Amino acid sequence: MSIRAVVWDVDDTLFDYSTADREGMRAHLAAEGLLDRCGGPERALARWKDLTERHWTRFSAGEVSFEGQRRDRVRAFLERPLTDAEADTWFERYLAHYEAVWALFPDVLPVLDALAASHRHAVLSNSSLTVQDRKLRALGVHHRFETILCAAELGVSKPEPRAFLAACEALSLPPHQVAYVGDHPEIDGRGAAEAGLLSVWIDRLGGSATVVVPPGPHRIVSLSELPALLRADSRFGAPSTFR
Repeated sequence: MSIRAVVWDVDDTLFDYSTADREGMRAHLAAEGLLDRCGGPERALARWKDLTERHWTRFSAGEVSFEGQRRDRVRAFLERPLTDAEADTWFERYLAHYEAVWALFPDVLPVLDALAASHRHAVLSNSSLTVQDRKLRALGVHHRFETILCAAELGVSKPEPRAFLAACEALSLPPHQVAYVGDHPEIDGRGAAEAGLLSVWIDRLGGSATVVVPPGPHRIVSLSELPALLRADSRFGAPSTFR
């Protein structure tokens, strides 16, 4: 049976999160006089990235709230105790720099246009609705999606099958009629495949040799490959040329 809808991840799939986070934090640290923290700008940026991944994992596991992981990142980075209000204020100053460099990847609008008439579209993100709703509006693509689901409000996050099945339920479609596109081979790729969706891993780094492709997802390096993949859904026996 053909794919009728595409559910999208947002960060590093539609939105160039890594670049925005890196350049936004670089500008923020410069404004705060902290570029030399941790031994220089690159080490400071690497430490922020590491703390982001570490505390996001805690949030995904339900160990801390969305706001709590933000505050814990700031406290760990600055290595000093802060009240919630102080941590929030510091993070808000960072957000101003981060949002100033928001951008979609160049292949996003062309593929959304190409699939507009043939497929329905939705979003499933491990972030919060407050964050992603605002982001998609600012990027000018909010109206492209029927529904936007986020882990903070769902109470379950990817790669749990329940998160992907919630997106299918919101579209009133069975999983085998839904494709999921995301940038993480395990959280997005394996998770969607195990939930029964057509799983598509967008590997924008071009297939690093250090990354092992998990069983299930189809691997593409550009969203321009997606329309052909959807037309040639090969889950049911035909070999895929996109792995």
